[in-house]
Amino acid sequence: MPTPALFTPITLRSLTLRNRLWVAPMCQYSVYERDGVPTAWHLVHLGSFAKGGAGLILTEATAVSPEGRISPEDTGIWNDRQRDAWRPVIDFAHSQGSPIGIQLAHAGRKASTYSTGGHGTVPVAEGGWQTVAPSAIAFPNYDEPVALDADGVDAVVADFASAARRSVEAGFDTVEIHAAHGYLLHQFLSPLSNERTDEYGGSLENRARLLLRVISAVRAEIGEDMPLLVRFSATDWTEGGWDEEQTAVVSGWSREAGADFFDISTGGNVSAPIPLSPGYQVPFATYVREHAGVPVSAVGLITTAQQAEDLVSSGATDVVMMARELLRDPHFPLRAAHELGADLDYWPAQYLRAKWAS
Repeated sequence: MPTPALFTPITLRSLTLRNRLWVAPMCQYSVYERDGVPTAWHLVHLGSFAKGGAGLILTEATAVSPEGRISPEDTGIWNDRQRDAWRPVIDFAHSQGSPIGIQLAHAGRKASTYSTGGHGTVPVAEGGWQTVAPSAIAFPNYDEPVALDADGVDAVVADFASAARRSVEAGFDTVEIHAAHGYLLHQFLSPLSNERTDEYGGSLENRARLLLRVISAVRAEIGEDMPLLVRFSATDWTEGGWDEEQTAVVSGWSREAGADFFDISTGGNVSAPIPLSPGYQVPFATYVREHAGVPVSAVGLITTAQQAEDLVSSGATDVVMMARELLRDPHFPLRAAHELGADLDYWPAQYLRAKWAS
């Protein structure tokens, strides 16, 4: 019986991933000390996916600066203490044969928000901070951000570069740049949140300029062997906003700047109705794959082994990302392999007695 497409390897630069069922970034809001340092929760949470057979694990959105956190309880990698705290997580993933990557993020105008127990922007008196954005346009029900000046834009690029350097030092296998879900880089890309009149606003080339600078700066830090991923929201779900056509064009530019793989999601930049259904974001991933000629992953309400297999085997996407289904069952890849008839050699030895039905 041929190996199911979902369980065939894929190689990006020097990294070969053992299958095409990957763990999407999932915010945990669990750094209760509010210092950005990952904890035992992150070891157990991410480690469960490693022993569960995932092809690649991506961390939650990890802030490149204190003001880049979505909430005060987010992880970070803007200092060496945080870098060192990621190492046990990475070491355990590697012990299970699973590569692990870090998603580098800056939340922009959607930063300083309550993770639990409140709504909107956390006041400075409660541990919040002034947010920044391309333009002084607030996300609905959040405080108004300050528009970044030229020095502020340069600082964002420098923060991503420093975070990428620490990611390499920590031992991560890949880096993903978060340019989706209405966070800072997406805010620059979308005309709905970017009203600048300088070289970072107006035309598509200008709105993409910060992202391309970040990609180039990160590539310079991680070297030529490590793959670089970018997550896009392929639509704002709003007329006149960011869309799949612009996503495909900027994906091509991003590849030229040093990116290798594109993680396609949607939404998050403005309040908009989203028509949810199984695999509802797959057509956007397929569009980017076909029009930009780049490898992509699809994510969103993909919940069964056969559904994931059909998406990869048909060529709709190169990789399937999962989030909530993996929260329900961190061993989903092992179960999917059983359902699809794939005989994996990376079951944990401690679990082998469960590999075959008795």
